[in-house]
Amino acid sequence: MRYRAWVDPATKKSSKQSMAMLADRVLAQLTPAEGERRSRSGILIPATAEVSRRLSWAQVVAVGPHVRTVKVGDSILFNPDDRFEVEVHGDEYLILRERDVHAVASERIDSGTGLYL
Repeated sequence: MRYRAWVDPATKKSSKQSMAMLADRVLAQLTPAEGERRSRSGILIPATAEVSRRLSWAQVVAVGPHVRTVKVGDSILFNPDDRFEVEVHGDEYLILRERDVHAVASERIDSGTGLYL
């Protein structure tokens, strides 16, 4: 995955760096819907509100070489407690293990019961 230009503090030169995920790791970004949301009655619920045992959706940005069921561009369902957060050039990302992903939503999955997760 290629990111924006990076400036080396020692040389003050701009260069691009590639970032590769290792092992069974998945790099994902929270979907905008995971921020503020509305209840069915229209009440605005802020992103900071605590909701017990609620799973979250994220968009997959990169995957490691040993990830089998998740591809870049998929939406994944995961437990927010099983994540690590990282900031790259001002953008927030999540790092998860493939085993911490509960479900995958993708256009390439045309049929099946989802028992292969």
